[in-house]
Amino acid sequence: MSKSFTRAAVLAVAASVVATPALAEGEWSGNVTLSSDYVFRGFTQTDGAPMISGGFDFASDDFYIGTWASGVDFGDGTSTEIDVYAGWTPTVGVFDLDLGAIYYWYPDAPDDPSQNFVEVYAGGSTTLGEFVEVGASVAYSPDFYLESGDAFYWAASAGIPLGESFGLDATIGYSDFQDLSGADYTDWSIGLTTALEGFDFDFRYIGTDVDGNDDSFVVAVSRAL
Repeated sequence: MSKSFTRAAVLAVAASVVATPALAEGEWSGNVTLSSDYVFRGFTQTDGAPMISGGFDFASDDFYIGTWASGVDFGDGTSTEIDVYAGWTPTVGVFDLDLGAIYYWYPDAPDDPSQNFVEVYAGGSTTLGEFVEVGASVAYSPDFYLESGDAFYWAASAGIPLGESFGLDATIGYSDFQDLSGADYTDWSIGLTTALEGFDFDFRYIGTDVDGNDDSFVVAVSRAL
């Protein structure tokens, strides 16, 4: 479901692939992505290096559960991120909702302080007119990365189709740290997406308002498993 290629962008690409065989109770889907960088909320997780990621999901009616994994490079020996998540996606009127929880696990990370953390999230999206899809979400962690305490992440997005083959989207997010004075920041991205011969492509410009954190341009290609 879904640290300058954002995890949101990773999951947006992953969500665009076609599900594999349907079961009586639901559907399995899988994906693999190669990106020129893996960025979470405006910050590279791979020291600017390319990385392969992928995941599997099971969805039944309005419920889903899944896992996603990627290589990372934090400079401290941490090399792997594994996310496990579950959620509910009801439709209320014209709004498509997404309510769930996600656990970020770094199995080979140093123990103290812990890099593992959990977030709960809630979001909604709808279509304005015939083409413009807009959405907003909030995620909350009671003890964020490196045991840094309460943290919220607020985000908004908009997307439009460009003809039959391309899409344009923009996102903005705000990291709100309750226990870290002066650490709050804003990140954003603008992306162009398309599909060709069974592959999904994402071209994305990402930035933040953090001094010293360079903006970046990230390319990703994904495919259903």
